[in-house]
Amino acid sequence: MSDPSSVSNRAKASKPSKPYPDFPLFPHATKRWAKKIRGKLHYFGPWDDPMGALQRFQEQRDDLYAGRTPRVDRDGLTVRHLCNAFLNDRKHRLDAGEIVERTWQEYHKSCERIVDAFGADRFVDDLHADDFVSLRTTLAKSRGPVSLGNEVTRIRVVFKYAFEAGLIEQPIRFGPSFKRPSQKVLRKHRAESSPKRFSKDEIQTLLQHASVQLKGMILLGINCGCGNGDVARLTESSLDFTDAWLDYPRPKSGVARTCPLWPETIDQIKQVLEERPNAKSDDLQGRVFITKYGHSWYKQTMDNPISKEFRKLLDETKLYRKGVGFYALRHTFETEAGETGDQVAVNHIMGHAPASNDMSAVYREGISRERLERVTNHVRTWLFGEPN
Repeated sequence: MSDPSSVSNRAKASKPSKPYPDFPLFPHATKRWAKKIRGKLHYFGPWDDPMGALQRFQEQRDDLYAGRTPRVDRDGLTVRHLCNAFLNDRKHRLDAGEIVERTWQEYHKSCERIVDAFGADRFVDDLHADDFVSLRTTLAKSRGPVSLGNEVTRIRVVFKYAFEAGLIEQPIRFGPSFKRPSQKVLRKHRAESSPKRFSKDEIQTLLQHASVQLKGMILLGINCGCGNGDVARLTESSLDFTDAWLDYPRPKSGVARTCPLWPETIDQIKQVLEERPNAKSDDLQGRVFITKYGHSWYKQTMDNPISKEFRKLLDETKLYRKGVGFYALRHTFETEAGETGDQVAVNHIMGHAPASNDMSAVYREGISRERLERVTNHVRTWLFGEPN
């Protein structure tokens, strides 16, 4: 009978040596070159082809260390090519005015996350439901339900484009889990979050401490429900001081919007115009709000100049709450204006786009000034008290 120890020794002796000392793979008992990565053994080729195994390791190394499934060696649409094609398509839409700069930037960031998650050279038709489960799990670690839902939607749009553009033969199967959080989860999150609105005392405190320009922006926010982008791109041509009127389609959606202006708002905007810095470029001529350096307040990012200045004011007045910024003025207007019971008038002032099945909006040809004034006067009385 053979000595078991001598059999083991012969097996060990039969393993090949590394081609050179720093060779990154080791000869496994299965007669393949292997390496342990992230706690798991991976195999790259037979003992008799160490350099081929090395080449395969080098091709797959980045994906394996990142926890991604490496691509296979064949022709097809890669994640890199899909993202480039999709972003080119959205850039054409941006240039045509069909989407705004911020939307394009958000799609760009989503594509970067797709590449980071799956690898640039992964084949699109090689992605499976478990890949998207892993991606959603990663996204959920750093996002709330609303942000997570928006990101999932954008990613689905990217892969839907691949099929609609004829880049792949079959639609991607995301699996049952790669979807937006449920309405129940969203309602619970909203109930647990700080209300995105200001009290009248908080708004009065902000007005007392705001700079000339920021005070004008705040008044437009609570008088007409204007958001950051609205006030940043507001031009003098949209204002009628004689008639105390704002006629300003929402830049974001193009929806028509008119609003009666309070005396306080008119007086403040006039002061803004008197002290307005000179614009550094011709395309900013006529803008109501210009930064002290002569540039635009408009920037389609989460950290836009208005958000930054408003955050400084919130910190100064000790009114900062997480998730409550300049846009909360729009939430506050909607909430208080809704107490009038005239949601049609409120929607008009806010510039809300009607639902596709809202036939009343299709047939409605206008709304009286009296109804709009009733809404804005209600909010003014809530904020400042009964007019003299």
